[in-house]
Amino acid sequence: MTFKEFNNLSKEDTFSALEQCCVSKTWVNAMIESRPFSSENEMIKKAASIWYNDCSIEDFREAFTGHPKIGNVDSLKEKFAHTSEWAGNEQSKVAEANMETIEALAKANQQYENKFGYIFIVSASGKSADEMLAIVNSRLNHNIEDEIFVAMNEQHKITVIRLVKLIEGLSNNSDMSSHLTTHALDTSTGIPANKMLITLKQFKNNEWKPMSVGITNNDGRIADVLPPGQLLKPDTYTMIFNTENYYESHNQKGFYPEVSIQFTVTDASHYHIPLLINPFGYTTYRGS
Repeated sequence: MTFKEFNNLSKEDTFSALEQCCVSKTWVNAMIESRPFSSENEMIKKAASIWYNDCSIEDFREAFTGHPKIGNVDSLKEKFAHTSEWAGNEQSKVAEANMETIEALAKANQQYENKFGYIFIVSASGKSADEMLAIVNSRLNHNIEDEIFVAMNEQHKITVIRLVKLIEGLSNNSDMSSHLTTHALDTSTGIPANKMLITLKQFKNNEWKPMSVGITNNDGRIADVLPPGQLLKPDTYTMIFNTENYYESHNQKGFYPEVSIQFTVTDASHYHIPLLINPFGYTTYRGS
């Protein structure tokens, strides 16, 4: 449907449409009451504002129930049956995920649900089975109180993806960029540092708390550290690059097991945190 048609839907039809994107009743009802939206951009910003400012942990948990459980070997084999990756400017077909990875991912999914009480929520678009396994294993280290805020961040990424599918032209007429992006380059080889786990943290209650966990793509980038419409509040944050696992996966040893970069957010402008890494040194700066 078009944006104009969405604005003119009945409340009942709007509820049904938005429920396809997120099943939290609090979020859906607040979106309905916010209509009519003056623009697609306002809609994206309001969707994030409601989710991050007006919804509770109970609402997050309710939203998680709207996703199918992918935790057994058969469903994972089907999901990752045709995996392909990009390397530079060439597309190289990768064989379907091997059974060892599939079984490990199924086990990790179950461990996650057993620990946290809800299924593993992640914006899986474009991610391979290996990448998903690395992310879930990283998030299994979180405590129960912290992980739900990482999961709710992923939930809203999925919500926005579904809003784009729901409303024609939404992505063309609104700002779909992340307030924060990152890029890792391995200067020892001159190529992007792909499959590097990166965690964004904020200082809360006298501790560094995880906000988002991602993994660099074949271009060494994470473009969706945050969902569209979500702005970091002015504060100091830290981005942790798991360089130890990265170098182990490349059969190398590095001097730094991780690189932690603290940075200060002061406004709504775009923040890009690049890392130039080699086994014995690194450089960072504010990118564009």
